[in-house]
Amino acid sequence: MPRATWPLIADAGARHAGTIDQQALMEIKGRFSDRRYLANRLGREDAMNRRTMLAGAGVAFVAAGAGVAGWQTAVGSMARYEDFAAGLRGRLTPDLEAVVRYATLAANSHNTQPWRFRFDEQAIEIRPDFRRRTPVVDPDDHHLYVSLGCAAANLALAAAATGRPGETSLAADGGGVRYDYLAGAPKADPLVDAIPKRQSTRAEYDGHTAPPVDLVELERTAAMPGVSLALVTDRARMKRVRDLVLAGNKDQMSDPAFMRELKQWLRFNPRSAMASGDGLFSASSGNPVLPTGLGRIAFDHLFDVAQQNQNYARQIDSSAGVAIFFAERADRDHWIRVGQACQRFALTATSLGLKSAFINQPLEVARLRADLAAIVGETRRPDLVMRFGYGPTLPFSPRRPVVSVIG
Repeated sequence: MPRATWPLIADAGARHAGTIDQQALMEIKGRFSDRRYLANRLGREDAMNRRTMLAGAGVAFVAAGAGVAGWQTAVGSMARYEDFAAGLRGRLTPDLEAVVRYATLAANSHNTQPWRFRFDEQAIEIRPDFRRRTPVVDPDDHHLYVSLGCAAANLALAAAATGRPGETSLAADGGGVRYDYLAGAPKADPLVDAIPKRQSTRAEYDGHTAPPVDLVELERTAAMPGVSLALVTDRARMKRVRDLVLAGNKDQMSDPAFMRELKQWLRFNPRSAMASGDGLFSASSGNPVLPTGLGRIAFDHLFDVAQQNQNYARQIDSSAGVAIFFAERADRDHWIRVGQACQRFALTATSLGLKSAFINQPLEVARLRADLAAIVGETRRPDLVMRFGYGPTLPFSPRRPVVSVIG
């Protein structure tokens, strides 16, 4: 929650703590629905600003008698969450469980972590966990298999760094990824150090361009047989990408099924993020934390297409460039390869001081795919879209315990 909001919450709690005053609650409810009141009271120019709206929900919560202590009990502690996230990203040790822990820090759709790891003799398999699929946004499991590829890239780097050099391949049944390894000398790689630092940074960047030498390095390290990468850094084409992202976001936010599915994976506070170990944690997107019940109400009633599109427009306009990945064929093998290329791209960006974030709306909305591909002279289905640039570090996303993904 923004620091400036706390005096208002404390004031509301002091005036209405104790037994619930029904007249006060009616007043708060009326004011909560009045966007102009909220904007003026919280000192924001844009009454539709999402953070202002969510902060207003906090005012209602505290004013209803919960108080600041009740708020903290409901949402949990960000300090404890930061310790939790740091523990997940601790030093890589030689044991296989640590290798898997590093693999699970990979990018994945909605942070569903749709994977299971299975140990074989001198091999590790990554299998899909279909209980964690997202059928509305990802009906053909494209994102699910891309996520497996992202985890496979991390796995290969961490295994080699712990003295297990090997080869990654499609599993024999075509349903997962297999990493076969032999004992060998540990292999140092700067991308290993980037694994615990990488994040999908859903924030505005600073607008600076990336040096040409860094763009060449991004392309080099992301090279993968069967996958091509198009980098867009000129403003004219970036604006065309932006407009497709906004069109896709409008379509998705107008789809009740999409919004229901998204809501299932939202974690509105540190307590729920640590309890589940998965999902989209609000603070990781730069949003204030809320008690779960209030967060769901705010999501249902306060998320606004126009404001969300303004946010996306600012974020893309502030980026140094956009990366679009294309596979040679639309099958599981190539989707996994796209994930490997994407993860290596993101790790390289991290090692170069760049942030990145997915903007996949134009490929998730099928009608926009051809228009997106045409921007870079392609006719194939685009597989992933990422923006990159120089930006802040936000709280890291949660992960499940390693023991829960092995077996």
